[in-house]
Amino acid sequence: MDTQNVSEVHTEGICPEDNEQCLKLEKAAIKIQSWWRGNMVRRTLLHAALRAWVIQCWWRSMQAKMLEQRRRLALRLYTCQEWAVVKVQAQVRMWQARRRFLQARQAACIIQSHWRWHASQTRGLIRGRYEVRASRLELDIEILMT
Repeated sequence: MDTQNVSEVHTEGICPEDNEQCLKLEKAAIKIQSWWRGNMVRRTLLHAALRAWVIQCWWRSMQAKMLEQRRRLALRLYTCQEWAVVKVQAQVRMWQARRRFLQARQAACIIQSHWRWHASQTRGLIRGRYEVRASRLELDIEILMT
């Protein structure tokens, strides 16, 4: 019931104009109506505020999830780059080790060929015999120099 309803009741003749009690009732009705409208407005504002709060909470959770996803993606990219670096380093180290091995093998072959040449130049005789018994090898070598 709003102020128009009170004034309509007043004009219909239910309440005589000179009655002081009728004016008090009218003021009381206006107070009740304003109280009710205030409650309705506060309730509407409260519901709007709660809805806004829910939306804000949802938005904050979505931002946190997006931030976590970006962090995980950055971590994954960093990990991939680190593994790529480790693999390249391992390949380079393997190449260096193989190169050193091949150099050592080549040096050993040169030493062996020089040793064989030297041995053939000294014209020594090598006599020997070997025998395998059970799980042992018996070797008897004689080197005769001429």
